Amino acid sequence: MSDQTQSSSSNEDEVVEGIPAPEGPTDLIDTDYVIGQDNIQTSKFGIDMDLHGKVFMVSSLVVLFFVIITLALPEQMGPVFNGMRGWLTGNLSWVFLFAANVFVLVTVVLIFTPLGKVRLGGPEATPDFSYFGWFAMLFAAGMGIGLMFYGVAEPLTHFSTALDGASGAPLSGAQGDDQGAISLSMAATIFHWGLHPWGTYAVVALALALFSYNKGLPLTMRSIFYPILGERIWGWPGHLIDILAVFATLFGLATSLGLGATQASSGLHYLFDTPNNNVTMVILIMGITAVALGSVVAGVDKGVQRLSMLNMGLAFLLLLFVIIVGPTLMIATGFFENLLSYATHLPALSNPFGREDAGFVEGWTAFYWAWWISWSPFVGMFIARVSRGRTVREFLTAVLLVPMLVSVLWMTAFGGAAIEQYLSGFKGVADAAVELQLFEMLGQLPLSSITSFVGIVLVMVFFITSSDSGSLVIDAITAGGKVDAPRSQRIFWALIEGAIAIALLLGGGLEALQAAVLITGLPFALVLLVGCYAIVKGLLSEPRP
Repeated sequence: MSDQTQSSSSNEDEVVEGIPAPEGPTDLIDTDYVIGQDNIQTSKFGIDMDLHGKVFMVSSLVVLFFVIITLALPEQMGPVFNGMRGWLTGNLSWVFLFAANVFVLVTVVLIFTPLGKVRLGGPEATPDFSYFGWFAMLFAAGMGIGLMFYGVAEPLTHFSTALDGASGAPLSGAQGDDQGAISLSMAATIFHWGLHPWGTYAVVALALALFSYNKGLPLTMRSIFYPILGERIWGWPGHLIDILAVFATLFGLATSLGLGATQASSGLHYLFDTPNNNVTMVILIMGITAVALGSVVAGVDKGVQRLSMLNMGLAFLLLLFVIIVGPTLMIATGFFENLLSYATHLPALSNPFGREDAGFVEGWTAFYWAWWISWSPFVGMFIARVSRGRTVREFLTAVLLVPMLVSVLWMTAFGGAAIEQYLSGFKGVADAAVELQLFEMLGQLPLSSITSFVGIVLVMVFFITSSDSGSLVIDAITAGGKVDAPRSQRIFWALIEGAIAIALLLGGGLEALQAAVLITGLPFALVLLVGCYAIVKGLLSEPRP
């Protein structure tokens, strides 16, 4: 890192292509590397290409090989995925829990230190998006499909296992105690959707924004490690970091797209009696991926932001409907009670060692943490791209708290409604398949056909926003940090995301999706732990008011 704080006005030529220059004095990193110097630039058959040869070739060839072998041998690959998932969760769950705890601690500590005054993009930078547009994109990109898929299923599952004292109950359950089971189930659910996932996203997003907007490096994962590796980030150490980021992002996205396809297929079957099988899910993935291509081509401002805001509006209307016609008082009081339960049980739930509830940790928490870590390059880079101009304190507070509070309200409303139905004697939701439980719960409320259809639309639009956001991010990584690479490359990655989701669904279903995300999440967790040190070192060199 350079020893001298330099003004951006005298260093315009050092600022990487496609990324705005820092506004005001910042500590630009002095490097001879020029963005795109290792790229292959060509145009054949009317298709423009501008990509990092080594990162793109290794990533695309390995992924294509994986898709081909999984589609060619689905019966053989299924047991392989299941075996790997069981081994990873049985032996290395503690790694995921420990890493996620570190990410939360780092982000919370930074909020309350003087380093929180550093502004991303320079002391004089101003935000690119309004608060509403910013919040909408944070939420839609972060976990939209997951909330739709697990919003009913997870609280109800934890409640029933806690009430029965089953092996998968969080913290060994609360057998025979209705209120104790409700408290424990909501605390466990919020644990999986609260500070820990958003702390993971925030670490990656902050690091990327800092080293790109303040330090003048390309918007890729390798840039985070300049304080540790120096100029070696432009060689194979950096290539491997970016390749790992591509794998993690692709398989994290594929998991979400696979969940979305199974839920959309179940919803269509529930409403219109369409076939609920692999053929339907493949058609859905292909169709929605095709729609996503239009948003990919439109870009962040026109495509992703508009779709995100549309989805926020639809999600809010559905949430408001459930609150009004569902158990309103239970939801209103439950929001604060559930936050208190979360705070009370957080130390025990986040403990990585000596747990007696191994079934809960291995079946739920380890998968979730791997999923969030796999998503972190995608969500983190996307958040970084839309967060320029915010201070570190403003950025971390918003990224940690705003989506978390929305998630708590969502889980309280949808999960609370399902639990209330269960306690009233309706067991249809609990008996349904996971992907169908949302629609079974809505079926007990007025206007169920309309709300279920809105639910399907939400899943599909979340599918689209995840796909196009992910394509933009992966394209930036494989284009050597360029954020304005040719559109044909974004289209390629959007198609690859759909192909991976199809391959995993056909090669083992949900278990294969979970196995893939665990496999890619583990090495990337170790990468991010090292990245936490780089963040602190980078912030210490920045001027602050």
